[in-house]
Amino acid sequence: MSVFVALFSGINVGGNRLVRMAELRTFFEELGFADVATYIQSGNVVFGAEASEAGPLTERIEAAFEKRWGFRSRIMVRDLGWLEALVASNPYPEVADDPTRLHASALEREPTAEEIARLAERCTGPESFAVKGDVLYLHAPDGLGKSKFAEMLPRTLKVPGTMRNWRTVLTLLDMARKA
Repeated sequence: MSVFVALFSGINVGGNRLVRMAELRTFFEELGFADVATYIQSGNVVFGAEASEAGPLTERIEAAFEKRWGFRSRIMVRDLGWLEALVASNPYPEVADDPTRLHASALEREPTAEEIARLAERCTGPESFAVKGDVLYLHAPDGLGKSKFAEMLPRTLKVPGTMRNWRTVLTLLDMARKA
């Protein structure tokens, strides 16, 4: 059995598209997944599956989710190895202990060099970023910038993603390792 994490986008934001985590856990169990655990209300699920690839799991979960709740949520499913690599590749280790200053966004695909250059042109504040494969790291020196950056990403990169603060990333890694 492999361990995966599902990162939901656009649920429980501003009182909209409400999904209780207990219901989400039950939903994953009903789909046949094992050792299901959720973390915080924004839709983070760690689970075990008899699968070797995340792609088919993503499609299956998204379709079942939309049928159950009546709306679509972009879901990024990644395996434990991906999560471990994300943490090990952190280009900003000096701020890893402050979750307000470091964020990581799981991207649907690796952005092109042109998309990254366009994002660099549009960054006007003190934020810095790095892209490694399908992960975008955001370093906000003053603990600011996540909202502005998260809004800019889809329009600039044209790559859907879902951002988490570093505390959430580390907690999900710990949960996945224990699963």
